[in-house]
Amino acid sequence: MTSDLRCSSQFARFLWLLRVWMCAALLLLPAAVSAQEADVTEDAPSYVLTDTGTPDYLAWSRVAERGERVLEIGRASDQALSELRSEIDQWRGLFKTAQDENSIRIDTLKTQLATLGPEPEDPGSELAVLTQRRKELTEELNKAQAPVKEAEEAFARADFLIKEIDSVLRSRQTDQLLELGPTPLNPAIWPSALASLKQTFSTALAEMRNAWGSEAQRRDLQADLPLTLILLAIGLVLLTRSRSWLIRLGGRLRQIRKGPSRGVVGFVISLGQVIAPMFGLFAFLIALNLAGVLGLRGQVIADALPSAGLQFFVALWIGTRIFGAESSHASLYLPTPALRAEARINVTLLGLMVGMLTVLRDMGAAESYSIGTNAVLAFPVLVGAGILLVRLGRLLRRHLGTQASGSQSALRTRTISVVGRVCEFVGFAAPVAAAVGYTTLAESLLVPTIMTLAVLAVLEILNAVVKAVYATVLRADNETTDQALLPVIISFCLVLAAVPLLALIWGARSTDLIELWGQFLNGFQMGDARITPRAFLVFAAIFVVGYGATRALQSALRSTILPKTKMDKGGQNAIAVGTGYVGIFLAAVIAITGAGIDLSSIAIIAGALSVGIGFGLQTIVSNFVSGIILLIERPISEGDWIEVNGQMGYVRDISVRATRIETFDRSDVILPNSDLVSGVVTNYTRGNSIGRVIIPVGVAYGTDTLRVEAILREIAEAHPMVTVNPAPSIVFQGFGADSLDFEIRAILSDVNFMLSVKSEINHEIARRFVEEGIEIPFAQRDIWLRNPEALTGAATAPHAVASVGQTQNLSRDAMTAEDVTGEGEGDE
Repeated sequence: MTSDLRCSSQFARFLWLLRVWMCAALLLLPAAVSAQEADVTEDAPSYVLTDTGTPDYLAWSRVAERGERVLEIGRASDQALSELRSEIDQWRGLFKTAQDENSIRIDTLKTQLATLGPEPEDPGSELAVLTQRRKELTEELNKAQAPVKEAEEAFARADFLIKEIDSVLRSRQTDQLLELGPTPLNPAIWPSALASLKQTFSTALAEMRNAWGSEAQRRDLQADLPLTLILLAIGLVLLTRSRSWLIRLGGRLRQIRKGPSRGVVGFVISLGQVIAPMFGLFAFLIALNLAGVLGLRGQVIADALPSAGLQFFVALWIGTRIFGAESSHASLYLPTPALRAEARINVTLLGLMVGMLTVLRDMGAAESYSIGTNAVLAFPVLVGAGILLVRLGRLLRRHLGTQASGSQSALRTRTISVVGRVCEFVGFAAPVAAAVGYTTLAESLLVPTIMTLAVLAVLEILNAVVKAVYATVLRADNETTDQALLPVIISFCLVLAAVPLLALIWGARSTDLIELWGQFLNGFQMGDARITPRAFLVFAAIFVVGYGATRALQSALRSTILPKTKMDKGGQNAIAVGTGYVGIFLAAVIAITGAGIDLSSIAIIAGALSVGIGFGLQTIVSNFVSGIILLIERPISEGDWIEVNGQMGYVRDISVRATRIETFDRSDVILPNSDLVSGVVTNYTRGNSIGRVIIPVGVAYGTDTLRVEAILREIAEAHPMVTVNPAPSIVFQGFGADSLDFEIRAILSDVNFMLSVKSEINHEIARRFVEEGIEIPFAQRDIWLRNPEALTGAATAPHAVASVGQTQNLSRDAMTAEDVTGEGEGDE
């Protein structure tokens, strides 16, 4: 029977370790808190509830007074305070449930009173029936709210006591960390420490010899000998050979499989490097228990071995995964195999040091070692762990110097740099603190740092596994996987799940995390409305569904319904966009209502915020309103050719804030909607695509103007894009400086082809004028030089100046040949 109990204790110890690792995930589930509240109600002692199912406030008053006395005296142990806190927490859960009592009745009465309206200042001005009814409803409301108010008062008292107990426990924890004990460097306490350690192992060996010499023990061993030998053999084989077998198996499977699936298979196989040795350790310890050779002190050491073994094997696994023998299999890059091997050894020895501290801590608690003995025994382990941590920090910084800068992000680089420097600092500071006498502080600084490194390493390994699984499932390459969003989201969720675990590692109590989680679930107050995570999730779910339905309706209108109507494209776009605005607004209102948020309770706050937002975002609001006006009045539509503020092009998109115009050089111009509403806009294609083109033509002086007009009219009327009604017109515009000026003014059936029509008509004019012998003139200028001798160098006067172009003669016969020494001509 004793052996069976001892075997069960090993499994219970293992399950407790697993529960420590899983507590963070449990804290993140809303069901955990609700389950806790249910347990509080079900497991609460029967005396806390009355016959009617309501809390017994007299019993609670006695508990609260006892808690206040304990806090005032301040002599209770941490265990007693924890038990008192647990009891008060049960009461608090009952009071929280009692606050919801009569909620429906209270809401009904409030609605009835609101229907009657406020009480008038002059009682005689209201009907007596209404006054009497208001009085009755007020009395009923006060009666219904009485239990709720009592529960709220008791809840506040319980919550205050819990906060005070937490404050005392945190204060004691801080005092323990900063407690100065004897320095382990004092030789005077070495003999007593070594004697205590020797006494523990001597007593354990004596107990083993006594148990081995017992006749009853021999009979039990003979009865369980086959099972004991089998478990002993299995344990030894798994402890010594399982890891090498799994490494060989993983290498062969990686050779067989190709692509990202190799990483997934390698990770699964590597987990066996922790699981198999742990099973071997449990089998070995169970065999020892069945043999009955462990005494009381031997059992204490055996109980500490599973925790220490788990820490050692996990450290060995992390070292292999992070600093692999091959650089392609390593998560962190080190340039040579020797450095990677050194890193693996450092990580493994750190796990061994933490395991040794665990065993020493359990032995000290069981043997009631003195503070000096604990300090002396822990000091060599702390110094060794500090040295290993410093070496590991330098290796991490060495990784930064050898890794190519373009292969990892700046955030990753900075993170590894900070981690390396922190490792060096803690590895140096913790042994120094232990040497001074702050052994508890040194251990509380060194061990959590090592555990934090382990958590970060596991997160790095899981990040690589997530990417490998993603690439395997979707058959994606490395570049696609690195740019994918889903692996990033999953890795981020893993980081969030690790935050509570890190808090526990650094000394936070599980009750503190539960309190924080409860406050998070309670949300925050906004006016009379309370915004909780549940309400937010309900709001988000309803809004996403409404938003999706709105987009689906918009898509159906654009692609199926509206194209079958006779409505123009601009009207179709206005209806589709307006439907989107209305749908999103309705989705938001329905989501807020569905989440249980009373809009009337936050109306004042929303009004105050709207004033501030109105001043701060008045430009955006102006553009938004202008966008709605554009969609309703439709002065412009998609596809229109417009000109505004010197920008000309086609309207491609009308959004809430701005309108996008594509210019003729294929560049996009974003115009605020307010400019389109308040400014001057020229729409060349509003309503139809008919427009006018004006083509200027100049002929030489002396040409028959009527003949020119007839030719231009024939050319315009012959073009297919020129309308017949109204017919094109030819205008003799006037007498220009160099030509007789004419204009062709024609109405085009599609103004979008204005440039091509101009080009084609100009070509035709040039051809017809050549055939008819009509000259198209160009500008000519005569130049008169006042001092022509200056150009030949004949003049000796230093002040001779040539003036060019000061006197212009527009007639070629205005000067004699003797006066003209230079002549030039050119086009304007």
